[in-house]
Amino acid sequence: MLKRRARGLLNGAIAATSYGTNPLFALPLFAGGIGVNSVLFYRYAIAVTVYGLWLHFVKKTSFHITKKEFVPLFILGIFFSLSSLTLFDAFNYIEAGIACTILFIYPVLVAVIMALFFKEKITKTVIFSIILTSVGIGLLYNGKSGVSLNLHGVIVVFLSALLYALYIVGIKNVKAIQHLNRAKTSFYVMFFGLLVYIVNLKFCTELQMIDKPFLWLCAVSLAIFPTIISLETINIAIKLVGSTTTAILGALEPLTAIFFGVLVFHEQLTLRIIAGVALILTGVILIVTRKKK
Repeated sequence: MLKRRARGLLNGAIAATSYGTNPLFALPLFAGGIGVNSVLFYRYAIAVTVYGLWLHFVKKTSFHITKKEFVPLFILGIFFSLSSLTLFDAFNYIEAGIACTILFIYPVLVAVIMALFFKEKITKTVIFSIILTSVGIGLLYNGKSGVSLNLHGVIVVFLSALLYALYIVGIKNVKAIQHLNRAKTSFYVMFFGLLVYIVNLKFCTELQMIDKPFLWLCAVSLAIFPTIISLETINIAIKLVGSTTTAILGALEPLTAIFFGVLVFHEQLTLRIIAGVALILTGVILIVTRKKK
């Protein structure tokens, strides 16, 4: 039992930290002049290709889905993809580490959506968590030596968190896909998500070509680490230690992003930002552990 739990915790930690590497690989591509839609096209296209080949040849997974499964998978893929698009767009307005921290309010949004639309009771813990995360975001908003964060960037990250929350609620509550293999679900979410960038780039006629080996390395890494590895390890973690513990380990995502933001991109880390991060993570951990007894 201990070995199983340790393996689950390790996979959950890998999933969270690998997802937190998004800015590490995306920001050099932006600096190289590659636009958000092109960056995400490469991310999804490479991920779908590599993950699809791995599922077919290694896991021997069938890709067959029914008409009833097609519609919810398509919608969830669009939600997931737009969540990526809005997050990456926010990197142009606010520091990546702070953007990823604000994104981590999605468990709170999940709780609110479940209460409003699925009659799940809002407890005092949920209300307290919402207050904590709101104060935490307020501290981040004024986190850079008296200079406020870009309001547009903050709104875009909120939209990203909302889209991701809707994706999670859909995965949990849409009966048509409950029985599907998690790996197959992940593949089709990425596959349908890729369509967003094909359309945005006018069927790839506006796709910006990558012409430097280092930028290709960043694009491939973006597809592998925060996409394929994160999706695969989070599936293992949920199976071994459950969704609640895995969600708690998700707190490593914004911390990883802030770590790389400060270490690699020289983003500013102040006591106010540290306090804001602590409040947000405390609020979210209270949310994801509220039913654990």
